[in-house]
Order: sequence, then structure tokens, then C-alpha cells
Amino acid sequence: MSQRPDLWQRRAALEHEWSRWVPRLGAPGTRPGGTAALRHEVTESWARSLGSVDPGRDSAPVTEGGQVHQRWTSSPLYRPVSALAGELHSIAEDAGFVTAVTDESGTILWTCGGPAMRRRAERVNFAPGGRWDEQAMGTNALSLALRTGRPSSVFSAEHLVSALHGWVCYCAPVHARDGRVLGVLDLSTTWDRSHPLAMSTVRSLVSTIEARLTTEVSRPGRLRLTCLGSEQAVHEGRPLPLRPRQLEILTLLALEPEGFSPARLRSALYGDRPVTSSTFKAEISHLRRALGGAISARHYALTAPVFCDAADVLRALEQGDTDTALRRYGGPLLPRSEAPGIEEWRTRLEVAVREAVLASTRPEHALRYGERAPYDAEVHEHALRLLGPYDTRRAIARGRLTTSLRD
Repeated sequence: MSQRPDLWQRRAALEHEWSRWVPRLGAPGTRPGGTAALRHEVTESWARSLGSVDPGRDSAPVTEGGQVHQRWTSSPLYRPVSALAGELHSIAEDAGFVTAVTDESGTILWTCGGPAMRRRAERVNFAPGGRWDEQAMGTNALSLALRTGRPSSVFSAEHLVSALHGWVCYCAPVHARDGRVLGVLDLSTTWDRSHPLAMSTVRSLVSTIEARLTTEVSRPGRLRLTCLGSEQAVHEGRPLPLRPRQLEILTLLALEPEGFSPARLRSALYGDRPVTSSTFKAEISHLRRALGGAISARHYALTAPVFCDAADVLRALEQGDTDTALRRYGGPLLPRSEAPGIEEWRTRLEVAVREAVLASTRPEHALRYGERAPYDAEVHEHALRLLGPYDTRRAIARGRLTTSLRD
């Protein structure tokens, strides 16, 4: 509660800054007579952001020391964006923009643009490795597009961080065929270069990328594994008809890319159960054939990129991105499996996600997690501590807490 006066004080200051820019520029959001009208999604984002982001910070935090090349080349967006690189360069350089592509966590993986504009963008770390999710950089077009799954623009002082008040950003999320957001495409420039056609240009480019994704999904080596709350493997655009044991093997290899010795993998699958060596090797051989040979011999490891929801959650947690972790956490890891290695990873994931929720100062994290944990009284109590006395969501948390204590 002590943070509320400070929050509204900061908001008032930002509204004042916004009102200085908008009447002069005739930007979207101006009321008749020149009075600035702040959009509801912007003020909501400010309220969420102020708990983790200082509006006075001068640049975005860095992920993995800025070394994201391998992450970029293994991204599903790499090939379709690379095919459009010439066009993206031309648009950025001709119009004085910087073009950026992020992954689903809001980390920039690739940029292009003229030298002067790129140098200016690099001052705020709008560059590969920069984190632009809401928890890292507050209100900006990339974070809004990732959160809503819709195209977004943020102009000048609508940005929470004052170092961005000289910028305008237009971006749209890129969706996979199954509806997942894979990342965003962004066009950014200084506010005086804003252009009414920028958003339609972004939408058109994203449509082209999504169309290319449809054809790229058949590329050899493309493997998508869903193992949180449900069980599905898709390879080269087609579902893989795998038995439960083979899904367990695939999940373990995806979560531990450095691989397993035969003895360790066998123990992770069967524990102390008496299983013949031929049975174990037969499961490995069947999975290797199904993946087109993408499992190394002797030391078992995947030799082709795999996109796994559980690995995505772990990566988000390592980056302190609880938003993405909760969005990707669909439930327990392979819930029907009794393999010792899977049970161990299941517990590690559940504990890590829950601890991130309890460490968060944002009530929506506890509320979202509470949907999947109706009997977790501690999580519901945490939500109630974070919610203001007049927040209508208190009724949800209170009802869940009452139910959990009753049972």
C-alpha cells in the first residue's frame, strides 16, 4: 500500500510530460481542443511496470551478455526474416527507422537500419540481447504487442522510461500456425519521423513472415515438443506417433541438451526396474528413426533444434521473466509419466514457477497461477496482500482462499 502514492505521483508526472508533446504533434490520442488523452492500455501498463522498472533508467538490460546469435539462428523466425532482410534493410534505411525482431520473451535477436539511427538505438540497448518485455523496460510497443498479441504503437512520452520519450515505435506480433506468439517485428524511429503508414507496413511485413512460416514448418529438423499439461510432438510439420516412453526420452533430451550417457538415461527412465538392454535400445532406435536420425549415438543427445515449452519456461525464469514463464506453463510436466527423471524435472519446474510467483510483487502473477492451483492457500494469500483494498479482483482471490481452507 505504501507504493500507491508514489505510483500515482509518477503517473501524474508522466501525464504532464505526455501533455507537453501530444498537442504540438497532433499524435493519436489527442482530444478535441488539444488535450492529451492517455490510452487505457498505456496507464494499465504503467501501473504494472512501476514495481519493477525505474522510469529514470537509461537503457534496456542485457540478456546473455548480448550474445544471442545462436538463439537467433535456432529461432523459427530466422529463415523467414532472413528471406526478407533486403526489403527490411531498404525500408529502415530509406525511412530512417531501426527494424528489430524479438523472440517470445521480448529479447531482441536481430536489428537493421542506417548507421546513424542504429547508433542512436544502441544507446538505449535497442540492439541484439536487449530485453524489452514489460518487466524489464516498462511500457513500450514491443511489450504491449507481446502481452496483448495485437499490433501496438507507443509514441514519445507514452513510454514509461523517459530515455525513450524521443522515440515512436510500431510493432506487431508474429504468430505460429497454432496461435502462439513467436516474437514481434518492430519499426522504431524518432518522434519527428513518425509516419501514418508505418503501422500498415509492419502489419504487411508480419503477414509475409507468417506466410513463410507456413512453408518453413516442413523444413527438416524442425521439432516442436509440448510436454506441459499435455503431450504432443510435431516434426517437419506432422504429429509424431510416439509411445509414452519415447515422449519421455524426447522430453529429457530437450531439457538437458548436453545429453545423457546410456546408463544415466536408462536410470532416468526406469529407475531400479529390471528392464533389458535390448528394450531400452529399441526405444532409442524407434525415436531416432522418427526424428530422421536426430539423436547422437553412444552419448544420447539431440542433434537438431527442438522447441520445447518446458525449456521455454526455464529460460524465462532464468531471465526473471515471470510473465512469459506463466504464459508458457501449461501444467505439470508429462502428468501421466512415472519415470524418475520426469518426476524430478516435474517437481523442479513446479517449485521454480511457484517460487517466482511468490517472489513477484505483481498480483496478476499470483492470480494467474492461482487458476491452476486452487488449493494453494499461500498463493491466494499472497495475491490478497498485493491487491489494493478497492481492487475488484480481491473477490477472486478471497473466494479461492476460502475454498482452499475449507478443503
